Amino acid sequence: MPPMPASPWQGALDHLASVDAKLVPLIAQHGPPPMAPIAPTAAVQSLARAIVSQQLSGSAAATIWGRFLALYPRKRFPTPAAILATDLTRLRSAGLSGAKAAAIQDLARHVADRRVVPARLATATDDEIAAMLLPVRGIGPWSVDMFLMFALARPDVLPVGDLGIKKGMQRHFRLRALPEAAKMEKLARPWRPFRTAASWYMWRTLEAA
Repeated sequence: MPPMPASPWQGALDHLASVDAKLVPLIAQHGPPPMAPIAPTAAVQSLARAIVSQQLSGSAAATIWGRFLALYPRKRFPTPAAILATDLTRLRSAGLSGAKAAAIQDLARHVADRRVVPARLATATDDEIAAMLLPVRGIGPWSVDMFLMFALARPDVLPVGDLGIKKGMQRHFRLRALPEAAKMEKLARPWRPFRTAASWYMWRTLEAA
């Protein structure tokens, strides 16, 4: 039987195990993170789904996303032009709030105007991607971090605004209170340049709790 291919995260796991012994059992239990970069053509869909999913449970987000896709032929993700041609009332009929419907149209407008260029995302730096996405309505720093982590599989993202990461770091480092952003950055310094994988294990820490 041929050997299993090494995970693209193996270098990250080796580094994290060498600098943070408390991560070793988490790595052994959960294996490597599942993130892998998506195709540039799927970037807009990923961002739209992130907007839909904000502040919703996974099941509720999936239901509304399905209803959104059902507004379009063959339930396929529409083009920016099709989204812009859809009345806000029709978008809201899928279960989207007014703010989320407007945000999805704003995303489509940014793509149509080439202020957001999906083909550039794979080679742009994290800061360049943030500069491209943050002007879009409904996309804030947390959404950018999630996109960098789960859509582009960028290796060194620390989502300082994520409550789960805060709670995971509080437990991992045995802190009395939830850490602020500056504290998180300081504590995560040894994890660099692989803070994405370490952050994923902070979520797993909460599952173990």
